[in-house]
Amino acid sequence: MATRKNSTDDPLAPLTLAVGQEDLLLDRAVQQVVAAARAADADTDVRDLTSDQLQPGTLAELTSPSLFAERKVVVVRNSQDLSADTIKDVKAYFEAPAEEITLVLLHAGGAKGKGLLDAARKAGAREVACPKTTKPAERLTFVRSEFRALGRSATPEACQALVDSIGSDLRELAAAVSQLCADVAGTIDEAVVGRYYTGRAEASSFTVADRAVEGRAAEALEALRWSLSTGVAPVMITSALAQGVRAIGKLSSARGGRPADLARELGMPPWKIDRVRQQMRGWTPDGVAVALRAVAEADAGVKGGGDDPEYALEKAVVVVARAARARR
Repeated sequence: MATRKNSTDDPLAPLTLAVGQEDLLLDRAVQQVVAAARAADADTDVRDLTSDQLQPGTLAELTSPSLFAERKVVVVRNSQDLSADTIKDVKAYFEAPAEEITLVLLHAGGAKGKGLLDAARKAGAREVACPKTTKPAERLTFVRSEFRALGRSATPEACQALVDSIGSDLRELAAAVSQLCADVAGTIDEAVVGRYYTGRAEASSFTVADRAVEGRAAEALEALRWSLSTGVAPVMITSALAQGVRAIGKLSSARGGRPADLARELGMPPWKIDRVRQQMRGWTPDGVAVALRAVAEADAGVKGGGDDPEYALEKAVVVVARAARARR
C-alpha cells in the first residue's frame, strides 16, 4: 500500500498530495480519499481532472460555495504539468481552502513543478508517497503486504514465485494476490502459485536463470525462447542470470552455517539460501568466473553492443549451464 509521509492521517484533510510515479498507488491514494468522503456523505461530488483540464479559473469555479453545501473531492492528475497561471490559482487556493472540499494533487515528484510541490507541503498537505517500485525486493514486500491486507497467509516461497511469475506490474501482482485469496483456502504456498501461473512462470526471466544455474541447458533455452516470445525484456533476463550466478558465488565463498546465519551475512532470505545450496552442487570457482564473463558479454550485447540480442542470450545461457556442470 502507499505509505504516508505526513503525520496528518485524515483522508478528508483539505489537501492531499500523492507523490510518485506508481500508477496503482496513485489511484489507491485517490480511492481512499473518495471512499472516506462518500462514507461521510454518500452524495459527494467527485471531479477527476487531468492537468490540461484545469485551466486558469477552473479551480475557483469548482470550489465555489454550493447552494446545497455538498461535499466535493477535486482530483488533479499530473499536477506537475499545470500551466504557470493555473499554478498561481492553486497556490492561492492553499491560503484559503474551501470547507467540505478535499483537493487531491497527484504529482510525479522531481524537478518539474517543484514550486507547486513545495507550496503544498508548506501549506500542510497530507502527503502519500507512491514511489515507482524498481527492485525485486520492493515488489516482494508489496506482495507480502497485499496478502496481509487481505488477512491471508502466504509462504515466502509463494510470494517469491508470484513475483517471479508475474513480473514488475503492481496492478497484475495485486490482481493475482486477490485471485489467489478468493480461490484458495488456507495458507498459499509455492505449489498453488505454480498451478495458477505456470504459463507466466515459464516466461519468467528468473525461470531462465534458475534452469541455467542448475545446468539444465535445454530447459533454460526453452524458457528463454518462451520469455522472448511473450515480451520479456532481454535486459531482465541478463539481470536474472547475473543475480543467479552471483548468488552461487556468494554462497560458495561463505563459511558454513545455518541458513538464518548465512541469510544475515549474505543479505538473502533463508529460503533462498536453501535453494542456492541445491543449485551450486556442480559449480567451481572457475565456473563462476566464466559464467559471470558470459553474462556480462550478453548484457553488453542486448544493450546495443551486438547485432543479435537473442543469440547473445542463448550463448550466455549455454555457457552458464555448462559452468554449472563443471564438477560433474
